[in-house]
Amino acid sequence: QVQLVESGGGLVQAGGSLRLSCAASGRTFSTYAMGWFRQAPGKEREFVAAISGSGGITYSTASVKGRFTISRDNAKNTMYLQMSSLKPEDTAVYYCAAGDTMRVVTTPKLIRSGDWGKGTLVTVSS
Repeated sequence: QVQLVESGGGLVQAGGSLRLSCAASGRTFSTYAMGWFRQAPGKEREFVAAISGSGGITYSTASVKGRFTISRDNAKNTMYLQMSSLKPEDTAVYYCAAGDTMRVVTTPKLIRSGDWGKGTLVTVSS
């Protein structure tokens, strides 16, 4: 298993920016894909973005395209989510997750329970 710790959440006004980080330990970081998910109050956890082990392949959900950028620094064992033009509907707890393939890290039910971080809260005020 891998240990994941998110950071960087907070309160921001609509139109603002935040950068989330996910620090990983426990396995060779570059050998697994990573993903970001979010869960708003009363809603199911949803996929946001994913990145391959090398960082060469990225994928994001339509609602964040052009606003959020996923990246990773394998030398620092860290993944990032740069969020800009934030909207109130982006308010959620953001989780990072790890998986063996991109298919795994784009589908919450395929991710092992131990391969999730505990989340960081992002609140976007209008």
